[in-house]
Amino acid sequence: MITLKRASALILRRGVTTYQRTLCRKDGLFRVHPSVSQALAENKPVVALESTIITHGMPYPHNLSTAKEVEAIVRAEGATPATVGVIDGEVRVGLSPEELDHLAQCKSSLKVSRRDLPYVISKGLSGGTTVSGTMIAAHRAGIPVFVTGGIGGVHRDGENSLDISADLTELGRTPIAVVSAGVKSILDIGRTLEFLETQGVCVATYGASKNFPAFFSPQSGFASAYNVCDPEEAAKLIESTLTLGLQSGVLLAVPIPEEQAAAGRQIEEAIQAAVTEASDKGVTGRDVTPFILQKVNELTQGKSLQANIALIHNNAKVGSQIACALSKQKNERILKSRSHPPGKLSADSQPDIIVVGGTNVDFIAKGKTKTLHFGHTNPGSVCQSFGGVGRNIADSLSRLRQTPLFISAVGTDTNSDAVLNYCKHMNTSAVARLEDQSTATYCAVITESGELSLGLGDMDIHRHITEHYVSQFEKQLSSATLVCLDGNIPVSTINYVCSVAKNHNVNVWYEPTSVEKVGKPFLSDAWKSLSYSSPNLAELCTMNKTLGIKTPEDTFAPTIVARLQGCDGS
Repeated sequence: MITLKRASALILRRGVTTYQRTLCRKDGLFRVHPSVSQALAENKPVVALESTIITHGMPYPHNLSTAKEVEAIVRAEGATPATVGVIDGEVRVGLSPEELDHLAQCKSSLKVSRRDLPYVISKGLSGGTTVSGTMIAAHRAGIPVFVTGGIGGVHRDGENSLDISADLTELGRTPIAVVSAGVKSILDIGRTLEFLETQGVCVATYGASKNFPAFFSPQSGFASAYNVCDPEEAAKLIESTLTLGLQSGVLLAVPIPEEQAAAGRQIEEAIQAAVTEASDKGVTGRDVTPFILQKVNELTQGKSLQANIALIHNNAKVGSQIACALSKQKNERILKSRSHPPGKLSADSQPDIIVVGGTNVDFIAKGKTKTLHFGHTNPGSVCQSFGGVGRNIADSLSRLRQTPLFISAVGTDTNSDAVLNYCKHMNTSAVARLEDQSTATYCAVITESGELSLGLGDMDIHRHITEHYVSQFEKQLSSATLVCLDGNIPVSTINYVCSVAKNHNVNVWYEPTSVEKVGKPFLSDAWKSLSYSSPNLAELCTMNKTLGIKTPEDTFAPTIVARLQGCDGS
């Protein structure tokens, strides 16, 4: 039920806004680049990249060239790069070349961690996102893999100062796979690993050994709990973590390439000298890391910078391969679930969740003036999206890594081709394609401010989601853990599904869709089989009225809610 509750928060019940359009939307806080949102919508691999390495990790122009090289490596491996940064108070997931250049040369950029996000956004400032800041943005955008150089950790003498990077706590509460060269070698690696264990973070070394790398060195003297040998094995680890819903991340530690590790001893000696100098000069907090890295670069005459760039390049390559493997595994699973012809499922196919409802193709016409003049041509924009309440529910559940069986009906027209192509990530094997029928369409005409002026719908095909058709899937319905119904389907179909659910003790979620359709289950005893419903206030009041329950105008009509919570037919 937790999964469905998470899904319901994502579902736009009127079906005119899709996942991809939501990601593309500029809401004043977050903006996802169109190339990133398109890749995510098509289940293609995306790799998140941080930007403090641009703003604070390297001098200009090395920072800019490194950022562009890393993005090029990600693309060369078949993934889409999504560099995260904050520009003028807006978190941007995926940066344009001009935005990268802006961050690379900006002298007033801040380091933006979880703590800093509210302030930076409220003040309209710019900055590079740290590991924790990037994890938050990537997770919000739906990106499961994030590549960085090295993560923060417990600082030396951290047992006294309590100076512990927010990267560690973020790994404990944000389900993202972080690919790095381990923990920065200027930190207390042993205590960092202990802290990660306390946070419940799965740590694995990438390669044949469990040796935990120390940024510039392939060995730190400590070991990871596990190791993964290749991208496929790493992808399976990530997938299992996300599927379990643990809400914690995975740290994949990638050793620096051997050809660069040769300079590791010299760099480590320089680090010790830089740490001592930082202490003598009283450098503390977030200023420590930039100070030490700059000093180490000077002491090693640039060798540490070369090694730093090399390990970042290597991490980008490995992380992109892992992202591609993860995407491939997910698509193979989806393809397997859709490998049966429409309207038929194999005998052993037993989905946990079944959604029965409408599929729509929506056209939204938005005027560019405050007032629309009917009878005249008005300037505006027209966009297409895919909706239908049932389809939206199944779509959201599928993106939450569930595999619901979606039962619906579409025509054999270009609209059905478009919507089914968009729904490749879903199990649409039970969607009937009907000859001589039109796929349901809805056209909304809205004003510049977003107010609905006129809506037209061709929903006749929904009445063909009949009891007879749905009964083909009675075996799946009777063995499901949850069945979701929307109000678009016929009353007889609702009654049939509720009857099957009652006989087999299956939970039913009813999405009313509209005031006009909300009463369908309440015309008979079918409503007694409902376990959950998600009406708005007007729909809830209509439910009460259909049952003959008097609803005071100034109350929230709690009666029907109480009945649904405990309904058992009595």
